[in-house]
Amino acid sequence: MDCSSLRRAASFVCLALLLSAAGLRLPPALAQSVTSSNSDSSKVVELQIKSLIEPVVAEYVVNGIEQANRERAGLILITLSTPGGLDESMRQIIQAILDSKVPVLTYVYPTGSRAASAGFFVLLSADIAAMAPGTDTGAASPIMEIGGETVKIDETLHKKIVNEATAYLRSYVAKRGRNVELAATAVTDAKAFTEKEALDGKLIDIISPSPEELLAKLNGRTIARFDGSNTQLVLTNPAIAAKEMTPREKFLYRIVQPDIFFVLLIVAVLGLYTEFTHPGMFAPGVIGGIAAVLALFSMHMLPVNLTGLVLIALAIALFVLEAKYPTHGILGVGGVISMILGALMLVRSPITAGGVSGWIAVAAAIPFAVITIFLARLVIRSRRWKVSTGKEELIGEEGEVKESIGLRGDPGMVFVHGELWRATAPNGETISKGTRVRVRRVEGLMLHVEPVKSSH
Repeated sequence: MDCSSLRRAASFVCLALLLSAAGLRLPPALAQSVTSSNSDSSKVVELQIKSLIEPVVAEYVVNGIEQANRERAGLILITLSTPGGLDESMRQIIQAILDSKVPVLTYVYPTGSRAASAGFFVLLSADIAAMAPGTDTGAASPIMEIGGETVKIDETLHKKIVNEATAYLRSYVAKRGRNVELAATAVTDAKAFTEKEALDGKLIDIISPSPEELLAKLNGRTIARFDGSNTQLVLTNPAIAAKEMTPREKFLYRIVQPDIFFVLLIVAVLGLYTEFTHPGMFAPGVIGGIAAVLALFSMHMLPVNLTGLVLIALAIALFVLEAKYPTHGILGVGGVISMILGALMLVRSPITAGGVSGWIAVAAAIPFAVITIFLARLVIRSRRWKVSTGKEELIGEEGEVKESIGLRGDPGMVFVHGELWRATAPNGETISKGTRVRVRRVEGLMLHVEPVKSSH
């Protein structure tokens, strides 16, 4: 803001204070001038939607719009490159755009981007809608998904959903002065539009190859706001300030990415399996538990395919069977293939651009297979080991009778494992002093023994 603007703003403020002291008010037009002079009309706050529209992205955009309003920026620029997203998150963003005191510009950018499905709704909700060359929008028919799979619903219910979505779109597109009938076809007929078709059909306001050129074209343009008022954009020397996600938003955004979700799932299974099979290590259990909670959060956000989960569970079962029944790697290789296929199918739906990347699937599946088979073999071998602590360690041990067993039906004494034990023989058998015996079982402090047969 230059010096003359500051002096003018100071004069308006002084005048307002004097009139207020006299019990009078500024005329509405003059009050509007004061408000405008206090705003930073050269500041353009840029927000980016570069992926699926989900709760984390919605929180980031809504918070960015609120911050821009608090800072009284001149314009909010939302760049769009999205395949769509969740209805509730989309509506949160649109509500923030409609309520914004600062004008909002939505822009499908860069070249090759799209604003499909929920992105189409967001694009048309702004004060100004723009697209870059080589972009498209539309295809906004509602889709019902369960477990990451598109499902067919009753015809009546489908009509209700489509009609409600169309009515919601009309409710603000008409006020923006855009082509309501053409916009509705994106919902009812899943129509999509190139940037030129969207401009010719009066769905958007302008086509521009870059944000800088776009702002230059908008400088001095008067736009109609959602509340019916008119605002002139002053973008002589615009300063674009890109708002980044907060550390919290970045963290939540990262863990809902398909690759990170798959890694969290693998770490959770491996950590908990290690803790259950080797209790007392603690660290694997803690890490696995945290990873499991984060994976559940991601699963709540992402369209997870149940088939992918089943294939991953099958892979784990094959790894355990490979450890128990060595098959020269056949079951292990089958498990690796099953896990890779499960990873590739884990996150997939009509509104997502992709799922788990192939190299992440391979890089995680092979080490997981090796570690799981190794741990499973350790568990299986440990069950075959003889108990080496407590009374059970005496079973199978050999000793010498120090006091005859079975005389007058009384127990005798044997020397086993460096200690004297009371002992009895099966069926009241008598075993004389000096005989070598073997412990068959232990009951309390009494050993049940039998003579060791000598080999010739």
